Amino acid sequence: MPNTLAKQAREKMQKSLDNFRQELTHIRTGRASVGLLDAVEVEVYGTRMKINQLGNITTPEPRMLVIAPWDRTQINAIEKAILASPLNLTPSSDGHLIRIPFPPLTEERRKDLVKLVGKMAEEAKVAVRNVRRHEVDTAKKMQKDGDLPEDEAHKLTDEVQKITDDFIDKIEEAFKAKEAEILEV
Repeated sequence: MPNTLAKQAREKMQKSLDNFRQELTHIRTGRASVGLLDAVEVEVYGTRMKINQLGNITTPEPRMLVIAPWDRTQINAIEKAILASPLNLTPSSDGHLIRIPFPPLTEERRKDLVKLVGKMAEEAKVAVRNVRRHEVDTAKKMQKDGDLPEDEAHKLTDEVQKITDDFIDKIEEAFKAKEAEILEV
């Protein structure tokens, strides 16, 4: 049973780490990235769809994204969705393709983005710590109920703490990498 609890903790913490890394792909760094548009939804065909479900997205240049919609009648809807998104991007269309230029980031905007990423990293760390707390509480309850010997409960607590430390380090590593990417001119 203790191995199951540690395994559950590892899986839940991995989900928190994966979610944090996915959120980082939405942070603009001055370079074009296809992942930036993952969160943008477009109202088409009576439903909301992601842009990557409506056409091919490519990066022909480091500071340019190009969207080639499969249905050209949806170009205006895609442009409106990008303009309405919090990405602060201005798309332009020639009737066949949508081009999205990425202007260079100002120093002030870079610092704001680093603060935002730091806040996201802290939220991910809190999520990991919440998993740890839950699993340790479960172990203590099992010990109190007599389902888990005291020494096994301590081993489990120590193992969950080691797993937590490992995931906190991974989150910090991802944060530092993104911070360096944002501050790179």
